[in-house]
Amino acid sequence: MALGFVRPARPEDSGDIARIQLSTWRTAYRRMFPAHILANLDEAYLARGWDEAIQSPPSSRHRVLIAVEQGESSNEVVGFAASGPADEQALAPEEPALPITYAAITDLLVEPRWGRRGHGSRLLSASVDLWREDGFSHAVAWLYEQDQAMHKFLSTAGWERDGAGRALDVDDMLVPQLRYHVSLSAE
Repeated sequence: MALGFVRPARPEDSGDIARIQLSTWRTAYRRMFPAHILANLDEAYLARGWDEAIQSPPSSRHRVLIAVEQGESSNEVVGFAASGPADEQALAPEEPALPITYAAITDLLVEPRWGRRGHGSRLLSASVDLWREDGFSHAVAWLYEQDQAMHKFLSTAGWERDGAGRALDVDDMLVPQLRYHVSLSAE
């Protein structure tokens, strides 16, 4: 396990988050999405979106966290997690609203070259701690059906599939997703 830590994202982290998102999607999702979709993702556009999420979150319970790898001479941002109260984006098609005590992960990514060093676990653990502080009792996350690494990661952390599914329409191609959930009760 690498030396590292998690902290709240700051505006100056937006570019690093966008770089990680772009790198991860182009590596991990290259077989799930059409090549031209991944090739046309704009890092500057993504950075502007992350800057807004960091500086103007919809509520105090919406958070962006970053994972930092500690090096001998410098620290490097290597991953991030974004979450907040479960909203309509957390729902399956035609599902009623989830209880207000549900949190939802919208993103949890570690740049592939920094994987398997504990950064994802630190991000998830820090998120769970904040959800508990905010009074959430459960959390949900949508995973791409083909993302076996993320399925294994969340399953190992105690998350389970809840039976909900949906498909994203990406350039006339349906990309299936499965939803996972976990109880946040301290055990």
